[in-house]
Amino acid sequence: MTKIIINEVGMRDGLQSLQCVMPTSDKKKWIDAAYAAGVRYMEVASFVPAKLLPQMADASEIIAHALTYPDLIVTALAPNLRGAENALASGAHRIVAPISVSSAHSLANVRRTPLEMIEEFGRMCELRSSSGMNQVQLIAGMSVAFGCTRQGHVPLSDLCELTRRVLETGCDAVSLGDTTGYATPGQVGEAIDAVRAIAGDKLQAAHFHDTRGLALVNSLVAVQHGIRELDSSLAGLGGCPFAPGASGNTVTEDLVFMLSSMGFDTGIDLEKLIASRDLLESSLPGEPLYGYIARAGLPKNYRSLAVNA
Repeated sequence: MTKIIINEVGMRDGLQSLQCVMPTSDKKKWIDAAYAAGVRYMEVASFVPAKLLPQMADASEIIAHALTYPDLIVTALAPNLRGAENALASGAHRIVAPISVSSAHSLANVRRTPLEMIEEFGRMCELRSSSGMNQVQLIAGMSVAFGCTRQGHVPLSDLCELTRRVLETGCDAVSLGDTTGYATPGQVGEAIDAVRAIAGDKLQAAHFHDTRGLALVNSLVAVQHGIRELDSSLAGLGGCPFAPGASGNTVTEDLVFMLSSMGFDTGIDLEKLIASRDLLESSLPGEPLYGYIARAGLPKNYRSLAVNA
């Protein structure tokens, strides 16, 4: 059966926009619960100054805990060279850098233009090589690839041109991000086909937000156009502090339900995944949790058509 990688990003993207700070001990329990449910890819932290995102102040400790699971692929986000240095030192297997296609979002998010951010990403790739750590994957996360709350329309030609430039840095993979929930299904298919013509097999992943209720269908379109890794967040937690109006990520539970019902192999035990929401309820009191499957329950005739790992 076709394997779809579910990359749980709740520990990073899900927590970074919250006003409260999840205790480090509870973050570790979240990683434990996700792993027990079969999740084998997690983006668990970002290396940014604690004064900007106190939610990520314990990044190194969280990554160290995640690395205690030998078959867990651990990803960290790094928005600049200093962050990449710390991410490399942490032992993370993959580092994703946010490269905004929108100039307005890029300046707000990383205080650089898109071209300046690509130059910084190039320095990150050089650092990785000079450090003799070529086993660490560097991923270009093409943010606001489908539209921007600050800029509005993001031309597909801009996405394609920036992808061409970022490939020249020596990155290992490209991920398309719908940071603000602007993407529509037709747009997703068109963008993936256009970027694949440039990036080939290096276009591997997609990241959607459910701001307008289209995260699941956009994810399905992405799979139908050859994407084999999807980001999502338990209970749909998430958003971008520098993209006004952007709300939660694709709900991991709903995504797993949809894909497994269609015969795709996610390797995830859905009942255990739903049960892990209890930790969020206790650790983040008052924080809204999303997800249709958790609310309605699994249908009595449900059975996964895929064989869980």
